[in-house]
Amino acid sequence: MKLLERLPRESSGEYALRIIKESIISLELPPGSQISESELAAEMGLSRTPVREALIELSKVKIVDIQPQKKSTIPLIDYEMVEESRFMRSLLECAVVELDCEMAAPADLDRLRENIRVQNLYLDDFYSTQLLTLDNEFHGMLFSIARKSQIFALMQNISIHFDRVRSMALSSVKNLKIVQDHVDLVDAIERRDPAAAKALMEKHLNRYRIDAAALRAEYPQYFK
Repeated sequence: MKLLERLPRESSGEYALRIIKESIISLELPPGSQISESELAAEMGLSRTPVREALIELSKVKIVDIQPQKKSTIPLIDYEMVEESRFMRSLLECAVVELDCEMAAPADLDRLRENIRVQNLYLDDFYSTQLLTLDNEFHGMLFSIARKSQIFALMQNISIHFDRVRSMALSSVKNLKIVQDHVDLVDAIERRDPAAAKALMEKHLNRYRIDAAALRAEYPQYFK
């Protein structure tokens, strides 16, 4: 499990939840693996209580399977859960980009384009972890511009099913079109074209379906 620096004013519970989530998404904790509450706590330098609370929180969205008196398990990838996660994101994010076409100021467009500029830097050498982080930041900005940051925060837990597949697609299939999707999306927002922005977002979030066969072929042990 890759440990990240604790953020300022981040509680033990928040830190444990963030590290475990990011380790699941990055496949540091791969599908089908067993995890121990006490071992995770020791690795993160925390007591068992915040780790237990983080695992309970993740079990609510079925990304951790808690077995009393046994080690917990990271479930195999279930495409029904991935699709449910994608469906939620599609509804919310398509609505958000329509709002962005009304609400985005020039400074907002500059921030989005700067994020894309950095994405392209990492794309040259294909650093998949950094690309996923920047991709998440880009989508978070879209919610922020629409004054819907709280919804983005609430969406993150169930989105983890979808994010696992996104992470795999970036690292193995290397779908380079996602960055161009972002460029096209910002162009549509700048033109104040909500229909185009919505269509582009739908296409962007549906790319995982194109990658599904390749991912199953490369990681058959990770899928139900």
